[in-house]
Amino acid sequence: MTGHGLLHDLQAWCDAGWLRRLDVAFARFVLDLCPEATAPVVMAAALAAHTEGRGHSCLDIDELLDEADALPGWPAPARQAWRTLMSALPAHPADWIAALQASPLVWLDDPARADAAAGGQTPLVLRGTRLYLRRYWRFEQRVAAQVLQRTAVPKAVDEVAARRWLDCLFPPPGTPGLDWQKLACALALRGGLTIVTGGPGTGKTYSAARLLALLYALDPAPERLRVALAAPTGKAAARLKQSIDVALAGLQQRLGDALPLQQLAAHIGPARTLHALLGARPDTRRFRHDAAHPLALDVVIVDEASMVHLEMMAALLDALPHQARVILLGDKDQLASVEAGAVLGELCRDAEQGRYRPDTADFALAVTGQAIPAAFVSAGPPLAQQTVMLRRSRRFSGAIGELAAAVNRGDGTAALALLRDAPGPALHWLDASSPAAVVRLALAGRAGAEGGHDGYLRALHGRPAGSDAAAFDAWVRAALAAFDRFRLLCALREGEWGAAGLNIAIERALVAAGRLNRQGDWYEGRPVMVTRNDPGLGVFNGDIGITLRPATPGSPLRAYFLDGDRLHSVAASRLPSVETAYAMTVHKSQGSEFEHAVLVLPPQASALLTRELVYTGITRARSSFTLASAGTAVFAAALAQRTRRASGLLERLARAPDAAAS
Repeated sequence: MTGHGLLHDLQAWCDAGWLRRLDVAFARFVLDLCPEATAPVVMAAALAAHTEGRGHSCLDIDELLDEADALPGWPAPARQAWRTLMSALPAHPADWIAALQASPLVWLDDPARADAAAGGQTPLVLRGTRLYLRRYWRFEQRVAAQVLQRTAVPKAVDEVAARRWLDCLFPPPGTPGLDWQKLACALALRGGLTIVTGGPGTGKTYSAARLLALLYALDPAPERLRVALAAPTGKAAARLKQSIDVALAGLQQRLGDALPLQQLAAHIGPARTLHALLGARPDTRRFRHDAAHPLALDVVIVDEASMVHLEMMAALLDALPHQARVILLGDKDQLASVEAGAVLGELCRDAEQGRYRPDTADFALAVTGQAIPAAFVSAGPPLAQQTVMLRRSRRFSGAIGELAAAVNRGDGTAALALLRDAPGPALHWLDASSPAAVVRLALAGRAGAEGGHDGYLRALHGRPAGSDAAAFDAWVRAALAAFDRFRLLCALREGEWGAAGLNIAIERALVAAGRLNRQGDWYEGRPVMVTRNDPGLGVFNGDIGITLRPATPGSPLRAYFLDGDRLHSVAASRLPSVETAYAMTVHKSQGSEFEHAVLVLPPQASALLTRELVYTGITRARSSFTLASAGTAVFAAALAQRTRRASGLLERLARAPDAAAS
């Protein structure tokens, strides 16, 4: 089979919905550049584009011929078409590698080559058995080089002063054992990049607030310390700022006059989305701040780092001065980013083992007064010396925490037992044979849990009379808070079990019950989620607001959002990129918490349903969690399936001299 002959099959796959138009267009582009391109090169190019769309940084040729790895989630007809096509192509990965190595379209990233890191201008790059789209190869290079540079040499620390302040900031432990939060602050003093990972309630932002206080206390001119708080979404940024402010206020009371902490923290400013921090510009993926135009910052704290994809992580690290401290907070067990890459998960892959070197353990003992247990001391890489996993949850000590832990270890039997038999209203399994059962739950809630969207609808009907601005703002804030107490979280986006289908069904049910007056696409009370960054309007992907009529009579509808503590509104007519948000995907829920979260699973298992998705859905719940599914088979299948993304980042970090040179 020739490369041109293969295009016919690829187009047929696209028409059937198995490939994207972009995947086929890239294959055609490859042939336009090199009409002699062989079928393996064209096929690998199409699948490299396709796997990027599925969140992978690269295509692993060793796994290409394994149907389970090459076609995750594809239907049976696609698998049969794959078998037929593969019978006309080479049967061994080595033959594919050889074809790629011989192609002028492929740059060989071979450490033995003096110019391996240059990358040329080819659309594809081959590193070992991994085939990259060139731009993702460059992103991976940049992230690896930045991580290595920022963790290579420990910063000098005044150990005596650090010990004194750490003892002030952390009360004596109430239970025996290492205070991992105190350790995180201590190790962060030595590094240009620090990662603090842990599940909900383990104290990531608690630790970050104390680290800020520690940095202020140890700096000879703390008023000049330039600090930024950021997160991937507006909601996560607002929560980060609120958590940091509360923690610092408590610390100020503890420290008294020893440190003017709140006065210093007043200079931090609001937390921002990463897009806003880097200076997103309309109609381009480039940012105002980059390596040539770095941010004027000394410390950056990024929350919900599991959501940061490879391209964004490269942009963030490039835009920070080399001397700046970067602190990444996140749960390594949550879903990876929607776009390509699973950066935090890779960087924290072995965080449970610690792997602290003896000199790191000696430093920790000197500045914290506590010994790292011997089980966590070994000959780990530089990054491990700057990574701390928090291990004790203060929020999820009850039934929800037990369920999250069971899911995280893949124990379906224990998870189902908890859902069926846990005492109290915190956990519930709704045997939903149809989406109608989920809609009823959304409207009325369940016994002992936040009552669905009922509280939000009642808040809407409490609109104050007159045009008093303060009363109106208070009402809007109350409506937004009420809406955020309950949410349906869907594994899928499309279909009757997905967010899109359930949004339509809930909207219709509310109108039929007379609880909403819908006239057109925009109506008062419509909750909306922004689906595209718009810096000009001050809204970003994932922001959630409510559509309301302003206090001034006769004014057109506006969508109201909370930007931290600030109420922000945009005319509805200026928001083309939004969707209704009674239900949302689990991916979009990251960075949010709800009093009552309902995870909706479809009747059929698929590659999209994974342990990480279920864990993320559960950990969005503060007080109550409901699993809505038709039977338990899909839930059990999801727990048995882990998210796996092809990447070469860890290999680059393991080969430090090679990655540093790149």
